[in-house]
Amino acid sequence: MITAMASMNAFRVGLVQMSCSTDPKENLEKAIGKIRETAAAGGQIICLQELFRSQYFCREERADLFELAEEIPGESTREIGKIAKELGVVVVASLFEKRATGLYHNTAAVIGADGEIAGLFRKMHIPDDPLFFEKFYFTPGDLGFLNFDTRFGRIGVLVCWDQWYPEAARLTAMQGANVLFYPTAIGWHPYEKAQYGAAQLDAWRTVQRAHAIANGIYVCAVNRIGFEGTAEAGLEFWGNSFVADPFGVMLAEASQDREENLVVECDPARMEEVRRNWPFFRDRRIDAYGGITQRWAK
Repeated sequence: MITAMASMNAFRVGLVQMSCSTDPKENLEKAIGKIRETAAAGGQIICLQELFRSQYFCREERADLFELAEEIPGESTREIGKIAKELGVVVVASLFEKRATGLYHNTAAVIGADGEIAGLFRKMHIPDDPLFFEKFYFTPGDLGFLNFDTRFGRIGVLVCWDQWYPEAARLTAMQGANVLFYPTAIGWHPYEKAQYGAAQLDAWRTVQRAHAIANGIYVCAVNRIGFEGTAEAGLEFWGNSFVADPFGVMLAEASQDREENLVVECDPARMEEVRRNWPFFRDRRIDAYGGITQRWAK
């Protein structure tokens, strides 16, 4: 664990990187066990990977897979709420939300240390790419970019494809969060890995470290591992979950292919130090940014 300028306000994040089976109940039980392990190692705000209750089903478009969706509150939030209250930890749990018949979201539930749902974030940017057919399943989020006050710190949550957008990180960070969590499911198409794999992984790391630097904020990316699907239509999830500090320094990083729990201390004093010396918020020209809300500038 790496710390800097320890203060009374420091808190420890926990990242759970795991593989998933085809059995939702098995995955939920496994995740609860990992939460327990991470809390025992000192984690206080614990984040699970994107859609942890199942394999990444968006590799194909099948109407029967809507059966994987659940209501919030529901079984997952109830069971995770129990363990969160027992251990006195906060959990960020990414779920396939059934909001109504025919209306579904990719949703992160923030479950407080009292076991209650502190709030929801619904994924805003929905991809549609080979083996990432999320537009078939998910309605874009309608709650906006949010912060959540927890027992240990103020956090922002974004989900996977959101992690590529500087606007999402900026609008979330501007609300006062100490850390941005990115539950993620990203991997290689096996036939692309040899040629493009290293560059794709590097770009994924780089863009999120850039969000940490540009906003002077801790960033936590939580990915899954394992191969899911068939040889012809499968994904190799690349793990590499990590925590970056407010100047983009990598404090901890998991492997590409092993289940791991990362526990890292985050100290708001480090944010203060970085933002004083790199005052990006001071120098922003908000009077000149109106064009950012256009689709394209001519």
